[in-house]
Amino acid sequence: MKDPFISGKPCRTKGGVHVPHHKHTAALETVALPTPEKVKIPMQMHIGAPCNPLVKVGDTVLVGQKIGDADAPFSAPIHASVSGTVTGVYPMTLGGGAVSTVVEITSDGKMEEAPLAPPTVTDRASFLAAVRESGLVGLGGAGFPTHIKLNVPKGKTVDTLLINAAECEPYLTGDHRTALEDGWDVLSGVYAIAHYLDIPRVLICVENNKPDAIAELRRIADSSLDEGDRVRVLSLRASYPQGAEKVLIRAATGRVVPDGGLPADAGCIVLNITGAATLARYLKTGMPLVSKRVTVDGDAIERPANVRVPIGTPIADVLAFCGLREEPRKVLMGGPMMGTALADTAVPLVKNNNGILALTEKGAAQAAPSACIRCGFCVRACPMGLSPLTLARAASAGDTDTLQKAGALSCMECGCCSYSCPASRTIVQNIRIGKGLLREKMKKERKG
Repeated sequence: MKDPFISGKPCRTKGGVHVPHHKHTAALETVALPTPEKVKIPMQMHIGAPCNPLVKVGDTVLVGQKIGDADAPFSAPIHASVSGTVTGVYPMTLGGGAVSTVVEITSDGKMEEAPLAPPTVTDRASFLAAVRESGLVGLGGAGFPTHIKLNVPKGKTVDTLLINAAECEPYLTGDHRTALEDGWDVLSGVYAIAHYLDIPRVLICVENNKPDAIAELRRIADSSLDEGDRVRVLSLRASYPQGAEKVLIRAATGRVVPDGGLPADAGCIVLNITGAATLARYLKTGMPLVSKRVTVDGDAIERPANVRVPIGTPIADVLAFCGLREEPRKVLMGGPMMGTALADTAVPLVKNNNGILALTEKGAAQAAPSACIRCGFCVRACPMGLSPLTLARAASAGDTDTLQKAGALSCMECGCCSYSCPASRTIVQNIRIGKGLLREKMKKERKG
């Protein structure tokens, strides 16, 4: 198998589906949302320990000021996204159904910044400490704290940094705009990571349906900044879920992450392109993660756009800014394949939210499920080589033994199985429930 870093050609991957791209906003420059009247900033927007509020009602805060942190290493601090007054600290149900303490800030409209300075970084330890202080987490997935991801475990050797700019979900174009608007920040962040972690080679991975992004990133990567020629741009086949971590590693290196393993087990670190750009800006200015570029689209949206939104802004404010053609039947936080349907648009935008889709009755329509015809389409579509039918049936029966044996926890819930099913069965939804049952069983076994 030829090395893609040398050949410039990706390796074959398993499964996947071809979904409509619907990249309506790819050519639209990012616009800024007017300062919201209020933000509600959750104290947990990451995997790991929740933060404790560092402010109380009545306090005055500035943009970039730390308002939440935790002693636990597996966590990431939270910062104010607007300037104003703290008017509430209380529990709130978020978009995914989890309950978190939120800090409510009523804006003064000034967006006055805290007195910040670039962090002092001299070595690997100070670099990782700076990454943590930036508040950076995975910006398009589960919210894995970035300083944990970059802290390679002892005994592991990482020789490849993969920058994930695949953006394979339909509608979403925020990473595409990052490549076009913030390309120099992307490369600056890449060089910093490669330097302090001593990683000899970097592949920026972009699907081939974004030729302008590929050209711009190659132009910058081929500049005199890359003295050692260790940064390359790899054009990937446009296929969903090409941006999934394990799929991306296979396509970009030919390596396989073992079951239950981490990217470091395959000699890789994977970081989202917007995360690299955000890190670069923090190292230059000291301004932590306080806003997100999100794609706002869907057939209920009057003016689709890529919008820069302060974290904690109610989703309803973003929808109002872009306008609604009609009352949406469904609003999704994220893309149509892996996004979360919202019961209430009063919930706040969080760090790992990269899109808001508002769909009409027609746009959200789904065919009624019918009997399984055992066609095997779901098996062929699964990028992890699982049998989704087996997992879904075991989940429906509450059969945790079969779920475990059939590798339920390896399922990434990408939805390829449901998308490819001619009977419109809710396969991935059942598997998600089954994984919850299996985790609960394993938790009880560990305790008892």
